[in-house]
Amino acid sequence: MTTTLPRPTALTPPSPATRAANRLLTRLMRLPGTRYGYRVERNIPVPARDGVVLVTDHYAPVTDRPKGTVLVRTPYGRGFPHDLEARVYADRGYHVVLQSCRGTFGSTGDFYPMANEADDAQDAMAWLRTQPWFDGRLATAGSSYVGWTQWALLMDPPPELRACLIAVAPHDMHDAAHGSGAFRLGDFLSFAEMVVSQERFPGLRGVPRMLTLNRRLAPVFGALPLADAADRATGHHARWFREWLTTPERDDAVWDRLKLGDALERVNVPVRLTAGWQDLFLDQTLHQYESLRARGVEVSLTVGPWTHQELGQKGIGGLLRGNLAWLEIHLADEAPTHPRSASPVEVYVTGQNAWRDLDQWPPLTSETVHYLQPGGKLLADKPGEGTPSSYLYDPANPTPTLGGPLLTLDAGSKDNAKLESRSDLLTFTTDPLTAPLEIVGTPVVELAHTRNNPHADVFVRLCDVDPKGVSRNFAEGLLRLDPTSPLDQVQTARLQLDSCAHQVKAGHRLRLLIAGGSHPRYARNEGTGELPGTGTELRPCTHTVHHDSGAVSRVILPTTSE
Repeated sequence: MTTTLPRPTALTPPSPATRAANRLLTRLMRLPGTRYGYRVERNIPVPARDGVVLVTDHYAPVTDRPKGTVLVRTPYGRGFPHDLEARVYADRGYHVVLQSCRGTFGSTGDFYPMANEADDAQDAMAWLRTQPWFDGRLATAGSSYVGWTQWALLMDPPPELRACLIAVAPHDMHDAAHGSGAFRLGDFLSFAEMVVSQERFPGLRGVPRMLTLNRRLAPVFGALPLADAADRATGHHARWFREWLTTPERDDAVWDRLKLGDALERVNVPVRLTAGWQDLFLDQTLHQYESLRARGVEVSLTVGPWTHQELGQKGIGGLLRGNLAWLEIHLADEAPTHPRSASPVEVYVTGQNAWRDLDQWPPLTSETVHYLQPGGKLLADKPGEGTPSSYLYDPANPTPTLGGPLLTLDAGSKDNAKLESRSDLLTFTTDPLTAPLEIVGTPVVELAHTRNNPHADVFVRLCDVDPKGVSRNFAEGLLRLDPTSPLDQVQTARLQLDSCAHQVKAGHRLRLLIAGGSHPRYARNEGTGELPGTGTELRPCTHTVHHDSGAVSRVILPTTSE
């Protein structure tokens, strides 16, 4: 908890080095628009209703005709990368309010992720209305947690709000943490470790910690009981992590302030959404788009080939160019100097490696089905008779995570050779394709399945195998099986995978990988039925996948003719 507030500063222009950096960024990122210059007032104390002080920076454009105000609320400090975004907007005529969330980087109070942002956003608005430079035109902007703070404000949209720029952000933390039935361990323990140490290791000092994160947390991921080990790893400064881990029930009070689904029914201003195919919040971004579009809210969607971290690196130039165009139209009421695509949806088709404009998401598609066959084959023909395939999942040596839609730096599409060589999984592969197969939408896998332990998970992954045999993942999903389903009967496990836009080229093969988990992306199923994070024993499970005329397993793909 912060007890000493930083001293406010007067409005000052950026240093010569910062101005030079701004000019360089403009060229490198091909940023449009007239540059006005700006001044910055730092460490402004903004009061919250409960006495907490939210420390805020104000970037003021040097112009008699500002274009409105952009609000950015973040728990990650008011330096890089958020100051970069603030400088870009302010330099092009917008006032920017950059505020530290409570309990972080100068703001007082205790930081409990996501829980206080709805009230604090309204208190930021109350302060903003008292400022003489605020002209009643507001937009919000930011990604990840900063996108969450926008959804929190949209629980009660202020009348001044005109537009939102939301990237790779959730609106429902229970779904993000427990939506598959298994807790997203790797992502949220990494997040917990990062936020409890970020002020001790700011800026470049934090880079080595990020690079060694998985190695440092590996003993915790494998410890029993998990919740106690996580408490020790975070120095007992993240009580909320134990609550999230050990509370799978959606209707528990722990999650009351961490579900903002009502905001999707209340927003009535244009929203620009940005996501990545390998982002952990992709499914929520797509749900946001579909919900707003169904209500007739003006909404655009851009999905690129990025992981969560890569959007702020490889995708930052395109993100800012699109954001500036959105602000010019919807906040400044100007014609954009760099108009975005006329289509409301633009997606990057991986495999083909090209952008495509769409009228909507998901687009109209056909259904292509491939059936699992004995011998690890994946064919268009329905199976005949054959012996089922089995594998043993041992939580003492869990099937490891390799890439995929993670929060951490090791996310993304990877060569799966090492993973596929393990004995605790199955693979089913097509013959080389004679024509391209374009998968656009949400693949589904249906497995005719039995097991010998009621407490089990099923993890599946789709890979694109090139002519050299390199197998790269592009969509996956996990399902925690119903422990009450009978063990002596074949059950159909139906898994919705990550949405994708991917082209498997002619000559390539499509591969399905099946395992009993992906650790530590998901907390391993310990096989005992104990409350998540509290178990002290491990029990293995033998999984059997049936693929014959009486028990069909299949992959259902949404495909296009493009």
